[in-house]
Amino acid sequence: MTATGAPLVIWHFSDGKPGHDNQSRGLLRALSARLPVQIHTIDVPPSGKRTALRHLFDLMRRRCMAPRHLPVPDLLIGAGHATHLPMLAARHARGGRVIVLMKPSLPLRCFDLCIVPEHDSVAPGANVLSTRGPLNVIEPAEQKLERQGLILIGGPSKHHRWSDQRMLDCIENIVRRDPSWRWTVAGSRRTPASMEKALTTLPVPNMVFVAVRDTGPEWLPYRLAEAPRIWVSEDSMSMLYEALSGGAAVGVLPVARRRAGRISRGVDRLTDEGMVMTYAAWQAGAELAPSAQTLNEAARCARWIDERWLNAH
Repeated sequence: MTATGAPLVIWHFSDGKPGHDNQSRGLLRALSARLPVQIHTIDVPPSGKRTALRHLFDLMRRRCMAPRHLPVPDLLIGAGHATHLPMLAARHARGGRVIVLMKPSLPLRCFDLCIVPEHDSVAPGANVLSTRGPLNVIEPAEQKLERQGLILIGGPSKHHRWSDQRMLDCIENIVRRDPSWRWTVAGSRRTPASMEKALTTLPVPNMVFVAVRDTGPEWLPYRLAEAPRIWVSEDSMSMLYEALSGGAAVGVLPVARRRAGRISRGVDRLTDEGMVMTYAAWQAGAELAPSAQTLNEAARCARWIDERWLNAH
């Protein structure tokens, strides 16, 4: 709530990418849980030289792409490089504070607040809020489903070397260890067609495979919130943090690393802190158990904004 008692006006800049919108939605949901808000979503065109020049021209002329009838914003929130210049132009034309999610492509000083995952290694600053992983919309369910497990797999990437057979062996070992558990294996946009085919024919009765194209936007958040045990392939950092946000016991499925980098360092840190368990440790007899710390970074960021900027309490 603003100083006048009116709802907080938020302009949400969206580039249409699900991963970016998921981060923005997490912060928007957390802010709306703390105070009355009025959210207006502004769709941003894909980034490119022509659109960047147009946004720069808008910035110099104190214009912006938002409809004129929108109320003056208190906050402008967006994730993805395509949202950066439009948000800065909107602030110059209409006011408000700009909050960028993820490491921005422009200098940090351009924004009022940068909410950046710690594995992006951004230097601390007065306008930098470091988080454990990207923000998300996941919150633990009041009651977990009994003996219902979830396995999330990615695919080949510039950081990891994928092996269908190695991943299949891991999944089959997990699923067969306790037949009383029911497991759902969910693929991603990077999951190879060969892996999907192998999973649909895997001869285990207590497992079902679900392709990403067969799910809607709310399918995975519900499963992440309700599952008491979740395994995630280590190439999928965002899904690891979503699983931890759901309060599950989280295990990491091994994927060969091409080289050391921010993703591998992030996984190793979570392992060292006892927040996730490696597949090797589980194979050796360790019990997969929930972390003592359930992440809710979106709520923490919303509290920071409320207490530091809005003085609502």
